[in-house]
Amino acid sequence: MSEYTHPYKDTEFVLENLVNFDALCESMSLEGVNMELANTVVEEAGKLGSGVLAPLNWEGDQKGATLNEQGVQQTPGFKEAYHQLAEGGWLSLSAAEEFGGQGLPKVLSTAVNEIWHSTNMGFALCPLLGQGAIEALTFHGSDELKNAYLPKMISGEWTGTMNLTEPDAGSDLAAIKSKAIPDGDAYRISGTKIFITWGDHQMTDNIVHLVLARLPDAPAGVKGISLFIVPKFLLDEQGEATTNQNSVKALSLEHKLGIHGSPTCVMEFDNAEGYLVGEPHKGLSYMFTMMNDARQGVGLQGVSISERAYQLAVQYSKDRIQGTLRDGSRLAIIEHPDVRRMLMAMKSTTEAMRAVALVGSAALDLAHAGGDEAATNMARAELLTPIVKGWCTEMSVELTSLGVQVHGGMGFIEETGAAQHYRDARILPIYEGTTGIQALDFIGRKMLVNKGEVLAGLLAEMAETAAAAKAAGVLSELALKQFDLALALGNSTRDAVLAGAAEDRNLAGAACVNFLMQFGYLTGGWLMVRSALAAKAKLDAGEGDPSFLNGKLATARFFCEHMLPRSQAHATAVEAGSDSVMALDNDQF
Repeated sequence: MSEYTHPYKDTEFVLENLVNFDALCESMSLEGVNMELANTVVEEAGKLGSGVLAPLNWEGDQKGATLNEQGVQQTPGFKEAYHQLAEGGWLSLSAAEEFGGQGLPKVLSTAVNEIWHSTNMGFALCPLLGQGAIEALTFHGSDELKNAYLPKMISGEWTGTMNLTEPDAGSDLAAIKSKAIPDGDAYRISGTKIFITWGDHQMTDNIVHLVLARLPDAPAGVKGISLFIVPKFLLDEQGEATTNQNSVKALSLEHKLGIHGSPTCVMEFDNAEGYLVGEPHKGLSYMFTMMNDARQGVGLQGVSISERAYQLAVQYSKDRIQGTLRDGSRLAIIEHPDVRRMLMAMKSTTEAMRAVALVGSAALDLAHAGGDEAATNMARAELLTPIVKGWCTEMSVELTSLGVQVHGGMGFIEETGAAQHYRDARILPIYEGTTGIQALDFIGRKMLVNKGEVLAGLLAEMAETAAAAKAAGVLSELALKQFDLALALGNSTRDAVLAGAAEDRNLAGAACVNFLMQFGYLTGGWLMVRSALAAKAKLDAGEGDPSFLNGKLATARFFCEHMLPRSQAHATAVEAGSDSVMALDNDQF
């Protein structure tokens, strides 16, 4: 097992040079919030993550949550760790100040969340869901509900969940059957929900469930879904959780491939008392506030688990002796070119993913800051969200697999820890919307609906970066050539999809995943080239750590030369259309 060391310098580099954190804080009118504060926050979070959460990661995998008559029992040590996070204010970083939050930019909270998920992803899923519930309630709840629930959720005294999926309603939320019957000022909620992350535990005095259900007069389909708060324990007149448990409980726990420390529950609501959030029949749109927050959070998990797997692989490759030179001296496997290829793929791609995740999160900050560019910034944030979620999680499966490969046969042995990262990563392209769902969202709502205008704006920025990189003479000729080619293909596939989707009803569905992956690599490449420009400027000015900055130039070059060319294959598949995808009849499979 390796100790975890947070990559402070890379996080700080992205915040300073790609996010422009100081300017972001100025646009949000946050006095006293700057890069100096951000660096301190990230470094302190790293100490807590490595000292408290990381030692519990193996424990969570080997001794996951259990269910008994008293409900779900979390992994030993998790409750104490959770209280340390809550008491330290770590769960309230970006929440609204009026309800006890610190009002810091979401992108800073995102940088901190990477630490929690790198050190202990099963544990960190609990506060992740809570943050999403806070987001949904903040934007859509009544003043009464916000005053009753947000202060304790933001402080971490209570946790939150998201209850969407049902046995017969997976990604098709139109099929939801859970019912909500009016009962005075409240509602009676009945139904069964599955795959509910941290649906029950004993770490806090209450759990606030956000539940999708239908009112008796609800129209059919997704337009008939409403959103309700259903607390595990009912509140007294002072707003405190009582010992009077609501009619909600965990029926069973799923036995999973990974994330064993996170209880995934089947939840039963049996005439439970609930309260309507917002207006009737608008629950799905409200829940999307939470889902989009969660989707960026899951994309960040892809970054986090890749970083942890990389660190473990690096340590092993330095310790593992394999091979002998002519003079009889022995070599660590990190000296082998193929091992270095795998490590460079892990390092450079994780850096690209981190940049995509933080830039995507900052776009949400800029959108919420308002001003003349608010709509433009929100469109950019919405465009990047499926890339963050889809591309970063797909890459995490590959990168954690490389981590196993670096270990060789020992990677297949559980005690090394490499296999856990691989197992944990495999859920990421699935929950909070599969890669296919993210890709349909990207090609449809984020591209075809606006006739590619928002994507064209991103491509125009990439072209400016390409020109600046050539003028500065940064990176190798091959790296810049690959970026130019990937950018040209980005424009051509955008045009091809816009032209072909109207005539071929299967095109979007057949091409969407390749389209998403193509733009994942391209967006990652763009931000790596921007990183190279910033690193070179600092080196030329004699600023910063030369070793780190030269490392950024090396990883940017590797990504452009070795990873970015994959966008060409994805572009070819997009332009192939849907004919071969749809060629077989069902009975030919």
